[in-house]
Amino acid sequence: MVFTKQKLFAPAVLTSCLLVFAASPAIAQDTSTPSGARTVASGQKMKVKGVVTRRDADTFTVRDMNGVDTVVRLDDRTSVKTKGGFLRSGDNYAQTQILRGLNVEIEGRGNGSGELAAEKIRFNESDLRVARAVESRAAPLEDRASNTEAKLTQVEANAQRLSGQLDELAAVSNAARGGAKAAQETADAAVAGVNATNERISALDDYEPQTVAAVNFRSGSSILSTDSKTKLDEIATKALNAKGYVLEVSGFADTNGSLERNRVLSQRRADAVIRYLVENHSIPLRRIVTPYGFGESNPVADNTSKDGRAQNRRVEIKLLVNKGLTAPSPTMNPGTSGSGN
Repeated sequence: MVFTKQKLFAPAVLTSCLLVFAASPAIAQDTSTPSGARTVASGQKMKVKGVVTRRDADTFTVRDMNGVDTVVRLDDRTSVKTKGGFLRSGDNYAQTQILRGLNVEIEGRGNGSGELAAEKIRFNESDLRVARAVESRAAPLEDRASNTEAKLTQVEANAQRLSGQLDELAAVSNAARGGAKAAQETADAAVAGVNATNERISALDDYEPQTVAAVNFRSGSSILSTDSKTKLDEIATKALNAKGYVLEVSGFADTNGSLERNRVLSQRRADAVIRYLVENHSIPLRRIVTPYGFGESNPVADNTSKDGRAQNRRVEIKLLVNKGLTAPSPTMNPGTSGSGN
């Protein structure tokens, strides 16, 4: 009988909670607009939950689960803290720690400009660590994308200039068939140049392996041999002469020893390779993907033989090159005007 009462009581409690939540107008999220941007009325009190999608000097944009964006303004009175646990308050953080990709909860009021003036901002420390990791990876890629766009500006300017001449060339085509052919060729070249430029920009986040190499280690050791250093010298030379490259470093071990020991040993081997490339060839850290030790997983040979185990005690280094930067620049042939009859 007790079990039956509990089964009847649970839905009743759930229904009551849903009714209270739906009826509470004090601090509610505005979901009247299913998508787009939210305008907060002056003095309106509001609580918003979502992900930071844009960060500026004194404002940031939060997108909630309905896809609605809210611009949040910061000032000296804004409280930025982590969520506190049982019997403890959260830790204070500087406003600069509000990063793109961070899940936040904001309470504030409309400031008369359609923005939400934040009074309290709360988030979890685990979400902050994830946002920091994303920011550290995204910033170098954005820098490289900006440099690439600067290099492509001249090509796009030429395409726009040629596109602007299409009307004039079309008028010439009315007077001579050769002029019409030249105008069409110029138009096709302009469109091809714009398409090629767009394809290069789309490939900025696409990497392909240019060189794959492996260096081996003695049993139980993470010390680089002379032959291993020679291979790393060659890889570093290729990397420094490449455009838009990153290095992916993975460590491995044979099956001698425990799983945990081999995992730690493979990580030390990967770290030794990174240290050599940085200290001896000044490879920037932003060009190196976080090294990882796989332990005895992913063997390349049979661990039951001496030679197989020797092959498995290795670190693999992949030189990955950005496709968007290595693709040839688009060329446009304005065409040759023919003579009309």
